[in-house]
Amino acid sequence: MGTADRVEGAVAERQEPVTPEAMMTRIGQAVMLHHGGDREEARDRFLGLWAEIGEDGDPLHRCTLAHYMADTQDDPSDELAWDLRALSAAEELSDERVAEVVQHEGALAVRALYPSLHLNLAADYEKLDRPDAARTHLRIARGTADALGDDSYGDGVRAAMGRLESRLGEGESSRGPDGGSEGDSWGPPRQRP
Repeated sequence: MGTADRVEGAVAERQEPVTPEAMMTRIGQAVMLHHGGDREEARDRFLGLWAEIGEDGDPLHRCTLAHYMADTQDDPSDELAWDLRALSAAEELSDERVAEVVQHEGALAVRALYPSLHLNLAADYEKLDRPDAARTHLRIARGTADALGDDSYGDGVRAAMGRLESRLGEGESSRGPDGGSEGDSWGPPRQRP
């Protein structure tokens, strides 16, 4: 059974609308599959969920799913396309919509998504040997970094910016707070749904 057949089957099985919370849970389950090493199954599930959500569906669902779907791509052009979808959906989001799903004190503000979204685009363009576009999105990511919290997620995004800056020859910010290297991983962390 091919991917398209599985997507159609998943859509056909769905008879009732999915609540916003349930959709985020399902996206999170696919993310866990990917983090557990089952990239192909995660990609298939993301495709099925994308078919349910639709191009005009809830922007929070589209942003979250596209953000993670990008990581499951083998082709850098496909990764870029999914990261562009995530950014486009984020531009439709409001803080109120995010707060509906992230129901705890200090809920994520939409503007806190932009550093990671632009960093992902910069990394995509670097993979595609488009350094000018990579630098443009890296500058945008840096310009929005004040929205990041002083937590492990914010630290991880800032560290990834530094590593990418170093590779692109953008400055000395590849050093961590202690003056040492930030490590070998170069991609930005993905915030869990």
